[in-house]
Amino acid sequence: MEQTPEMDDAVWLVRQRERLARIELAPTVQTVGRVERFADGIAYVSGLPDAMLDEVLRFQSGAVGFAHTLDEKTISVVLLDEDGAIDAGSLVTRTGKTLQVPVGPQLLGRIVDALGRPLDRAEAIGPVEISPIERPAPAIVDRDLVAEPLETGVLVVDALFAIGRGQRELIIGDRATGKTSLAVDTIINQKTSDVVCVYVAVGQRATAVERVIEAVREHGAPERCVFVVASAASAPGMQWIAPFAGMTIAEYFRDRGQHALIVIDDLTKHAATHRELALLTREPPGREAYPGDIFHVHARLLERAAKLSPKLGSGSLTALPIAETDASNLSGYIPTNLISIADGQIVLDAGLFAANQRPAVDVGLSVSRVGGKAQPRALHEVSGRLRLEYAQFLELEMFTRFGGLTDARVKARIARGERIRALITQPRFQGLRTMDQVVLLAALIHGAFDEVSAEVAQRVREQLRAWLTAQVALLPDGAALSMESADAALLARLADSVTELVKRVASVDTTDTVVGSRTFEQIAPSTDLPPSVARK
Repeated sequence: MEQTPEMDDAVWLVRQRERLARIELAPTVQTVGRVERFADGIAYVSGLPDAMLDEVLRFQSGAVGFAHTLDEKTISVVLLDEDGAIDAGSLVTRTGKTLQVPVGPQLLGRIVDALGRPLDRAEAIGPVEISPIERPAPAIVDRDLVAEPLETGVLVVDALFAIGRGQRELIIGDRATGKTSLAVDTIINQKTSDVVCVYVAVGQRATAVERVIEAVREHGAPERCVFVVASAASAPGMQWIAPFAGMTIAEYFRDRGQHALIVIDDLTKHAATHRELALLTREPPGREAYPGDIFHVHARLLERAAKLSPKLGSGSLTALPIAETDASNLSGYIPTNLISIADGQIVLDAGLFAANQRPAVDVGLSVSRVGGKAQPRALHEVSGRLRLEYAQFLELEMFTRFGGLTDARVKARIARGERIRALITQPRFQGLRTMDQVVLLAALIHGAFDEVSAEVAQRVREQLRAWLTAQVALLPDGAALSMESADAALLARLADSVTELVKRVASVDTTDTVVGSRTFEQIAPSTDLPPSVARK
């Protein structure tokens, strides 16, 4: 039977009647306020005496905002959207809900704003759970010891300032010293791990955020990352809630027994946004014009990063907040606040960055309060004296600028320090596995680099991954996957093998082959095993 327009109309009419029948008609209570004045993204609303702090309010034009301060007669509402058509006298209604953000695995691989709305112009995000952006931090009894390493792939960090899963490690330094690069390298290094990464951009330029996303897409695993973007062009309200929204998204995975990493880039701009909103809402200013609650804002944010107890699934949330200093001044208000809140800091020095030492980590000012407790045992054994030797080298190097030193021991220490600096100077997107790091430091301890130049040491580091991958017999079964079982004898054999690689790299005529195009086969033919492996 042929379908006619009259039949289509009849079917539509039946469906609409069914929908109307399912609607429950009942009286509703709605509290309506009125905008007294509006300026600079802040609306002062009266007539809502029962409104909650951080409650979402909806304006007559369709724009939304949240209650930032509650005064006796008015409420200061921070807008989350464009100003729109908001004028004095506009109506404002309560929603009865505080700020919330969608969470769940559907967000993986997506770029969203601080409210969870997609920004990548892809398909709409599927059904997700909704969670408030302000959540209490886990209680002490709900936490566990931080003892599992979060591998960054950066030798100077993993060896000297190890980061554990559930730790809060601050990355701090002057502008353009590689803070974001270090955090992005850490995200990229999770490509082969089980860690879900959340990158939160607060007040950053859109081009800088785009470079970060492209780097993760090219070198990392973007399908296990969530990008929360509140760029410099976003409303101040969106920039203010972005870190809390990102933390809630990351907590979803932690609370289900998974491991998550959140990078907040950066909290200095977030503090400036908080100061801006506080001054506009007439809160009393304090030191450096920041309101008195700025410490509490960042403390309650970072306290949510934790390692949960086995009873709660043993999930972890690691936080890498980023902060910017002015002229390397760590005694500023926001830097001192964040240093006292976090479990350690990685300080990047502008002088080292200008000297082409990347990452420009200041080993004297950096510290991890978890440190060796979260390191693999083998790495902890070989990196024990590395920081002391390198610090001594930096002091001796400073004195040698005033004149030559003839003492053989001093020359040996300086030579060793130069080799250490060559090894910890690491290009971007070239993360080292734990196995690579243990082998390098074990070879350094056994003197494998003492007779070669620092340039050779750098080339050995570049070729080491291919060497260890090709020479499967170099390590006992399973040792390449877990260095926890490494003992002194194994480390000695590793050092012997690297010594052989050092000799081969040093013997290559650099005039015949450009370093950047030298292949692994030119240095170490796979048919020729090191003597230590041949003895096995």
